[in-house]
Amino acid sequence: MLCLDYKNINEVKIKIKMSDAKKVKELESLVYNLELELKKTKVILGELGGKKTKDAVNYSLKAAEIGQEFQDEEGMVVEGVFDGQVMIGPDGKQYSVPANYASKSKLVEGDILKLNIGNNGAFVFKQIAPVERQRLVGHLVKEESSGDFVVLAGDKVFKVLLASITYFKGEEGDEIVILVPKDADSEWAAVENAIKQKSSTNQDKNTNKINEVLDENELEIDL
Repeated sequence: MLCLDYKNINEVKIKIKMSDAKKVKELESLVYNLELELKKTKVILGELGGKKTKDAVNYSLKAAEIGQEFQDEEGMVVEGVFDGQVMIGPDGKQYSVPANYASKSKLVEGDILKLNIGNNGAFVFKQIAPVERQRLVGHLVKEESSGDFVVLAGDKVFKVLLASITYFKGEEGDEIVILVPKDADSEWAAVENAIKQKSSTNQDKNTNKINEVLDENELEIDL
């Protein structure tokens, strides 16, 4: 009797499939990065050719116009404008906004924030006047040069907070729903949701399940 190890035979097949999947993933990444560079080039060519986009907002100027700073019983209060990463106060000072808060609150460039700085030094942010938003759908791409995630939506490339991508477990190629200012150009976008590609986690689970079955079985052939 010849006893063939059924597991080893099928492991070879599984490894071949996983190798092919890795190649497909690498090719997808290459295509997305080529598309990213193409869109960046189109934007530059459009600007050189006089193509106009929505006007970019000077957030320092906006903060100086509508922001304020005053003292109350609990400490200092500063109202300013969110620029995608930080809050700019009326005097031009920049206050770091926790990425988790900005991500969870889906803050968009131009939102008006209030910062309470307690007498004990604690910082508490609150969104008090959100700008009007528009919703876009794009694809998540990881830039080769910087390793940063960006979203390709239409002819635009938007930066997004890593905390948002981490929260939604985003991967390159996923469809991403983003929020941007409706009436102004923006560099940053807030991530509203993510539409996953075929889950790599499910693929791993399926592979483990196959291995468990193969562990329990051997193919026996009578000669």
